[in-house]
Amino acid sequence: MDGNARWADERSLPVLEGHREGAQALKRTVRNALSLGVGELCVYAFSTENWSRPSEEVQGLMALFVELIESETPELDEEGVRMRFIGRPEGISAELHDRMRWAEAETSENNRMALYVAFNYGGRAEILDAAARYKGGGEAEFKAALYAPEMRDADLVIRTSGERRLSNFLLWQSAYSELYFSDALWPEFDKEHLEEALRELADRQRRFGAR
Repeated sequence: MDGNARWADERSLPVLEGHREGAQALKRTVRNALSLGVGELCVYAFSTENWSRPSEEVQGLMALFVELIESETPELDEEGVRMRFIGRPEGISAELHDRMRWAEAETSENNRMALYVAFNYGGRAEILDAAARYKGGGEAEFKAALYAPEMRDADLVIRTSGERRLSNFLLWQSAYSELYFSDALWPEFDKEHLEEALRELADRQRRFGAR
């Protein structure tokens, strides 16, 4: 979900206003994904590298995440969405950690869609943490040590704002993902953009290494 800061900068607004608009785009995208029959959605909310941003921005983001979880969880629960947070707990405030666990517990019985929120997440960190827990075996045993072993491998990775890179996102799960790059800044991402990404996925021939 990239482009919040640029969206704000283009409008001479504080960067946190861009993040607030990005939060609205996230809410919109979850509802649109539900209406289009998406069964699993993983969003990259905060990376292990994002701590290097200005402290005022990071503190504002943390407060915004608490606010969003509290306000959106009841509605997501009603919609049948199961929430799951993946990433490292280190550095996250007790209040935010508590709200994450609360949201997971409140929605744990839902099965219409699984919403994974990657927070303080890095693909390399996930693989390193899994390697530390790995007791041997094969690929299935290693996958069982990942943050969310029940998560399916990603069919499609969508990157907004014209960037053309993975930025340390789902490195294990995206081994054979199709990649879709949108020039839209994240706050501008709407149902039409999502539908176009899904249409392009449907038109591609996936071989998974075969001819």
